Amino acid sequence: MSRLLVVASLLVSLFPLSTFAAAPLHLSVAASMTNAVEELVALYQQQHPDSPIRPNFASSGALAKQIAQGAPADLFISANPRWMQYLLDEELIAPETVTIVAGNRLVVVGEGAPLTALSDLAPLSRIAIASPKSAPAGRYAQQALEAAGIWKTLVSRMVMAKDVRQALAYTDRGEVAAAFVYKTDALLATQAKIILDVPQSLYPPVQYPMALTLRGARRPEGVAFYAFLQSAAAQEVLARCGFSAAATP
Repeated sequence: MSRLLVVASLLVSLFPLSTFAAAPLHLSVAASMTNAVEELVALYQQQHPDSPIRPNFASSGALAKQIAQGAPADLFISANPRWMQYLLDEELIAPETVTIVAGNRLVVVGEGAPLTALSDLAPLSRIAIASPKSAPAGRYAQQALEAAGIWKTLVSRMVMAKDVRQALAYTDRGEVAAAFVYKTDALLATQAKIILDVPQSLYPPVQYPMALTLRGARRPEGVAFYAFLQSAAAQEVLARCGFSAAATP
């Protein structure tokens, strides 16, 4: 057991969370983890009903910039290491708390026939991706298309979404022919289906680093919830939502 988890157990035993009628715990979480984290918060609050928690879901880049600009945040979950490193460089993250909480995979969804390769996207008129500038899913999609040698062919037909959930919504509403999303998002689609598993050799492993902010590391509630997210019960929820098990880089 890590030193921080030992501290978390000690804090919870010495100071029951019900004794802290303090400000809510603020979570900044990558949009692709919305459903899973909402379920995890509900599960945690069954055991700790007096612990208010306020999740904020958006693209990892948007969240990191919000935190850097002073937005309240006690715990940050990014969809890739880049934005975690950004906050580490800004000295806003407790470095000893950085860990990988889950993994994911990139897929293409649409309502058409299954594809055999990324090159099969060439005839499609509109393809949605989350903006590579702020959303890791979009960056992974761009890297995969560049590795496959077709990014320049398709870029003029790309519809840029603010995050991966918006890209999925475009596909479900029939506004685009296909979209790059995570496997976990594809499982939530109402109309679209997975038409291609993007070869994992074309993009880096999708990992979700999690950490406490400096203010979160000073709060018993923050340390306790951080420990909960690494528990077997939390990992079961993540697996049920389609995430792969946490693994170190």
